[in-house]
Amino acid sequence: MKPGLVARVALVDLACVLVFAAIGRASHGEDVGPAGLVTTAWPFAAGWLVGWVLVLLLRAARVRPLGPVAGVLVWLPTVVVGMVLRAATGAGVETSFVVVATVVLGVFLLGWRGVTTLVQRSRRGTAAHVDV
Repeated sequence: MKPGLVARVALVDLACVLVFAAIGRASHGEDVGPAGLVTTAWPFAAGWLVGWVLVLLLRAARVRPLGPVAGVLVWLPTVVVGMVLRAATGAGVETSFVVVATVVLGVFLLGWRGVTTLVQRSRRGTAAHVDV
């Protein structure tokens, strides 16, 4: 595995969380500056961190950071922990928001991995499994 790959994958995931928060704020006409973004993103960033701790703990079990299992391990805690923290702090957790957040974060956190895997496979000219 290339040095720094795990950190780069984790940072792309975090960027996805931040883009999710920015899109959400913008769609509601709210400030997308740093303070506003942090206000919305921090519960999901905490969930992202929980997910990445799971990925790192399971590296010995051959969970690849760029693989779909890692994507799910990051996605689910990002949503669940994010919603729990939002509820605990009095922020909205309406059913429609939970559904939208689950779907959008799933598309973001799993989708970029899928696209990256397809690109890598096409560059190699084989359907071999990407081992990162």
